[in-house]
Amino acid sequence: MSLDKSLRRGNKMSGTRNVLKRAERVSQLEAEDRWSENSTILGMPKVRVKRTVIGKKKKKKTKEEEDD
Repeated sequence: MSLDKSLRRGNKMSGTRNVLKRAERVSQLEAEDRWSENSTILGMPKVRVKRTVIGKKKKKKTKEEEDD
């Protein structure tokens, strides 16, 4: 069954992915000095995926708070 056009998301890859590809995991482990040339793919250590936080809006200060 296909998905209706109105329900499709336009930017499918805009969010963070939960799973990295093998090459991405190896490059991240090399950057952390947890991977060497002699290491095998089997039993590869886990890699944390860093999620970006969009940022929270700052609360506006009232005149009373600015006077303090």
